[in-house]
Amino acid sequence: MGTRRVGRLDGDVACRRALRFRHGGVVPNGVGMTVRFNHTIVAARDRHESATFLSRLLSLPEPVPAGYFLAVQLADGVTLDYVDTGAELSAQHYAFLVSDDVFDAAIERIRTQGVEHWADPAQQHPGEINTNDGGRGVYFQDPGGHFMEIITVPYGGS
Repeated sequence: MGTRRVGRLDGDVACRRALRFRHGGVVPNGVGMTVRFNHTIVAARDRHESATFLSRLLSLPEPVPAGYFLAVQLADGVTLDYVDTGAELSAQHYAFLVSDDVFDAAIERIRTQGVEHWADPAQQHPGEINTNDGGRGVYFQDPGGHFMEIITVPYGGS
C-alpha cells in the first residue's frame, strides 16, 4: 500500500497537529481500503469539561489523553478528540445512535442535572423528547455550546 507524506496544511493548527499525532506525518493513500470513520476533532472551551460531560452522559469510558487531545472512545474504534481552542467556537452538530438502555440513562441524567433539552433542533419543544422514525430522540448542548443529539433509530427508520 502506498503512502504520501503530509506537508504543511493551510488552516487550523489543531488539524495539522492531529495529522502528525494520528499518522506520524504519513497517511495511507487509501488504495484498496474500505472507508470507515475513525475520529474527528471537537473544538472546546474546556476539553476536560466537554469530554467528561459527554462520556458520563452516554455511559462511555472516561476520556483519555491523546497528544494535544482528550479522546472519548465510541463504538468501532471511533474517537471524538477534544481540543482546547482558546478562541470563539463555532457550534457544530453531533448526532449519536444509541441503544434504548443508553437513551434511558442519558435522558435521566439530562433531567437530573437540569440540562436544557428539546424534542427538535429548532428548540421549539423544551423539556420534551421526540418519537421520530419509530424511535426516540433528544437535542441538548454540551458545555462548549455544541448541539448534541441522541437517537434510538436512524433517520428514516429501521
